[in-house]
Amino acid sequence: MPTAPATALVVLLQAGILAVLAVAVRRGNVAATVNALGSFALAVLPTTLAWLGRPVALGPELPLWLAAAGLFHSVGMLGPYDSVWWWDHLTHTLSAALVAALVYAAALVALPTLGLSADPVTAAAVTVALTFGAGVLWELVEILARAVGERYGVEPVLVHYGWRDTAADLVFDVVGAVLVVALDVRVFLETAERFPGVSRVVLLVGGVVLAGSLAAGLLVWVGPSLRG
Repeated sequence: MPTAPATALVVLLQAGILAVLAVAVRRGNVAATVNALGSFALAVLPTTLAWLGRPVALGPELPLWLAAAGLFHSVGMLGPYDSVWWWDHLTHTLSAALVAALVYAAALVALPTLGLSADPVTAAAVTVALTFGAGVLWELVEILARAVGERYGVEPVLVHYGWRDTAADLVFDVVGAVLVVALDVRVFLETAERFPGVSRVVLLVGGVVLAGSLAAGLLVWVGPSLRG
């Protein structure tokens, strides 16, 4: 069960996201408003599922991590992404570390059932690779959001700052994953052990995402240069 201080901190972070939402609405900033709404929805998802009788048995770490990542991202959309050079790096590291912690727990449990070793090196390699794949997918979504915005003449809800920024984002995604495996963060391991079938699905879906994202990334980033 979550402790009272952890619960209070989660609520405080969620309230922070709502405050960002209010500022975004007052400014008429559509992108920041949409991102704050999405961040708040993710931040309250574990609590909402618990109220609906479908608790997410991942302890207090998941809602705390979701709320913190959501708040940093939401605040960033109000300006720090443009004015604070390290803000984007911080949010990518924090978000990627959450993905990595979930994947790492799944890898430790599911690798033997897939005929692979769950030794630290293999588990670390799988975690970093799948987290990188998730990062590539996110960058592709940003590019798509920009293309849709340009096509319809509307402000994109996600901002793509160019290829150098994409490369830096992916580097810090990897940094987040490396920190998780280097520090042997196993906060989600107990849950992964309780649901080994879900752990296998996480790895299999992660593998598909990795392969698909890399293929799509090559088409988007390398394809034009080859045609030129």
